[in-house]
Amino acid sequence: MPQIEPAKLAPGRWHNLPLALPGAPGNSDATMHTFVRRGRKPGPTLFVTAALHGDELNGLEVIRRFMRSRKLRGLKGTVIVVPVVNVHGFGMGSRYLPDRRDLNRVFPGSASGTLASRVAEVLMQEVVLQSDYGIDLHTAALHRFNVPQVRAELNNPDVEAMARAFGVPLILNSELREGSLRQSAGNNNIPVLVYEAGEALRLDEISIRAGTRGITNVMMHLGMLSGVAKVRTDQTVADTSYWERAADSGVFQCLVKPGTYVKKDQLLARIIGPNTMEATEVRSSRAGILVGLTQLALVYEGDALFHIARYRGMSEDVANQVERFHEELGPEFGT
Repeated sequence: MPQIEPAKLAPGRWHNLPLALPGAPGNSDATMHTFVRRGRKPGPTLFVTAALHGDELNGLEVIRRFMRSRKLRGLKGTVIVVPVVNVHGFGMGSRYLPDRRDLNRVFPGSASGTLASRVAEVLMQEVVLQSDYGIDLHTAALHRFNVPQVRAELNNPDVEAMARAFGVPLILNSELREGSLRQSAGNNNIPVLVYEAGEALRLDEISIRAGTRGITNVMMHLGMLSGVAKVRTDQTVADTSYWERAADSGVFQCLVKPGTYVKKDQLLARIIGPNTMEATEVRSSRAGILVGLTQLALVYEGDALFHIARYRGMSEDVANQVERFHEELGPEFGT
């Protein structure tokens, strides 16, 4: 029987419900802190998870700000949030668990499996399977940066509606990946979208603001909060994406900004060889929007440098949408 039983909790406030996890050596008391808030009126249950990869920190701050929102006073239904799922990796500043497994590749998990599999099983049983919908918050991997974007299986109309309600201009139509939280939830008819923004081990203010507002928008769409989620008219959907990789090793000099529309054969960067002092050009093989890029100044041949998405109705207008979105969530937002 699950330890979390929202129906037994007093409505109108947050409850901190710690979930015991198997410990790693020297960490025998590992705990996943889960916060639950039940509204005074009935409605669906939404889960929001962050730090499934232990070095992805933006989501924790997104959840903290969301939990302080006054809009929750009118909550209908139940919200379950987990600011740090991968508590073992979080304590080490690591993407992975101590067994070097990626937690987002072992769902639905097993109570008798590896450490990663056992953690996944706790989250599935206590949080995911108690919910009707879900939002999973992520950042790019270490030394990479992602423009705020939603990744969702758009063949599912419920997921597509949530993705559009979230309210960021870039949506990537992303297939379910084997062993992921999103796939396991989908196998149980629980629509889940993934929000990707920022960089591992860093806090990015615009990414945080967009994520906080996105959760609220989705909850308004689901009827959990009062108000109407204003669906953006300038959203663009990508069906495919690719990586431009380094053809040489050396010092990486980036010449374009995240969110930029790049034309085919456009100069994106130079790689300067320290032995020859010659520069190798990096050019785009196809047109698209730059949705992610490396943050390292020293690269090796074959390294992934630029993540470029191919959007429906591709034009420079998409880049203008991203730029307007960043201006909208700039320093003056919410002041």
